[in-house]
Amino acid sequence: MSGNSFGTLFCVTSFGESHGPAYGGVVDGCPPGLELSNEDIQKELDRRKPGSSRHVTQRRESDTVEILSGVYEGRTTGTAIGFLVRNEDQRSKDYAAIAQKFRPGHADYTYWQKYGARDARGGGRASARETLVRVAAGAIAKKWLGKRYGVRVRGYLAQLGPHAISFKSWEAVDANPFFAPDADVVEKLEAFMDELRASGDSCGARVNVVAEGVPVGWGEPVYGRLDADIAAAMMSINAVKGVEIGAGFAAIAQKGSEHGDEMTPEGFLSNNNGGVLGGISTGQALTVSMALKPTSSIRLPRRTIDTRGQPTTIETTGRHDPCVGIRATPIAEAMLACVLMDHALRHRAQCGDVEPPLRLRGGRS
Repeated sequence: MSGNSFGTLFCVTSFGESHGPAYGGVVDGCPPGLELSNEDIQKELDRRKPGSSRHVTQRRESDTVEILSGVYEGRTTGTAIGFLVRNEDQRSKDYAAIAQKFRPGHADYTYWQKYGARDARGGGRASARETLVRVAAGAIAKKWLGKRYGVRVRGYLAQLGPHAISFKSWEAVDANPFFAPDADVVEKLEAFMDELRASGDSCGARVNVVAEGVPVGWGEPVYGRLDADIAAAMMSINAVKGVEIGAGFAAIAQKGSEHGDEMTPEGFLSNNNGGVLGGISTGQALTVSMALKPTSSIRLPRRTIDTRGQPTTIETTGRHDPCVGIRATPIAEAMLACVLMDHALRHRAQCGDVEPPLRLRGGRS
């Protein structure tokens, strides 16, 4: 009921606040026997952590993870995996001047109205720093999916503000601070971000994520649809305001003769449905795209009200990402991996003995 957990058989619970002592999580339902170390989780956290370039928040956090339970002699035991990441660079004083004001675009007003109280230090529980727990859980899911089924989950930045980015190679993605799949656009993106930061404003972004090697049959046909759970997981990420599966909103302009993915003995001829039909995976690549709104914390003066309901203005100081989408790629990957692992376990529990009656030979996805 409190909304701090997600998943059915692979269940993730997070706790902590942006300016509290730590963030932590509990992953329940991971099967026993998976080789797992701090390093497996750390390498994913390092991709998400702040201070990684001049284009993101300069909050300095090592995001060092400590596994507390659920792993013995390097392997998961089947019991709950608990982990902790200490906050090291809080500056709560940055928020003292706005503690009685509501920041436009933030959860300040809704948290205060719902609970009658709010943690004004960096947004408290509503801070995007909470996503480190998701990334840690996603690291576990990624490794299990890869070992058990050969599934690979990868993402990239597809658009930064007005700048669309063409996909050229996966090799380019982790070679630049934007997770851009085209090395040739990095210089242009850097210039755009330098200008944006100097102006005190922010921008939005689009992140695409792809899961390859997903077997056919994962997902439920009605209320536990795979695409519905993926969409819900992506929408739970801070600042996400739109999610597309496959062709997404482009399907509006398509005709049925274009959108329906025709099949041949060699496989599907297209993937407009993003690897899901009737809520169940087709065996093609799962393709997901999400839109992130501009960062709400900006240095420009804006109109708002205070806790007495009086009109006032606000300028948000402190250390903030001028575009939260720059660090969102590992988060999107993590959420997709967690959903897929949950559905893999659910499918195995119900249909583990069922062999697909037909296997398509390859095909384009």
